[in-house]
Amino acid sequence: MQIAVISDIHGNRHALEAVLDDIARTPAREVWCLGDIVGYGADPYDCVRLVRAACAICLSGNHDLGVTGGLSLDDFSRGAAIAARWTQEVLGRDELTWLAGLPSSDTREGVGLFHASPRDPVWEYVLSALLADLCFDTMAEPIGLVGHSHVALSFTRTEGEIATGNARRADETADLSHGTWLLNPGSIGQPRDGDPRAAWMLLDLTNATASWRRTEYDIDGAAAAIRAARLPDSLAERLQYGQ
Repeated sequence: MQIAVISDIHGNRHALEAVLDDIARTPAREVWCLGDIVGYGADPYDCVRLVRAACAICLSGNHDLGVTGGLSLDDFSRGAAIAARWTQEVLGRDELTWLAGLPSSDTREGVGLFHASPRDPVWEYVLSALLADLCFDTMAEPIGLVGHSHVALSFTRTEGEIATGNARRADETADLSHGTWLLNPGSIGQPRDGDPRAAWMLLDLTNATASWRRTEYDIDGAAAAIRAARLPDSLAERLQYGQ
């Protein structure tokens, strides 16, 4: 069974549509979303609509929780809080109710799904082997999927050893047949690893592999939409740099 794993869309319709078109050309049977459907971008309604139609499972991220009132916006950066308040105004009641009903962690096909981490599904950034080690200590499943950091990466640990890991680039593949794994597909809507292309991952549970993918999309269009909505210009500017 092959699954397309996506995360951190952040209201970027241009990126999401391009990735879903790419996924349609693969053998993926399902799409799993790790959260943050809304956030920095200017098309939250379209992103909610597309995710609801495409995804077999969807988690709630911290930005989704900020928009629905599950988290205080005082905990967010200024730009993120401005975008969240704007999103609250443009989403309808049905979309907000749906977002509010999403969990921040789940299990499917023996795989753990977490927006942020197994220890803290909402806020923790798993960006180091040390933190991955602590996550492995609390994770029951052999494979865990995480988002939140906007960086495509993987960590692994074999019994009796410490965790190791590294960032993942386009077309890299990991053999998941041995050890325990934490996998991050990267961000669709706002990558932060220096590659501005939308990031996602193809998980093959039958053959125990994960492959990281990147998709070109209309960055200028996404940036123009942010500026047209009068959201902070920095949210548009950073898209072209992947930061």
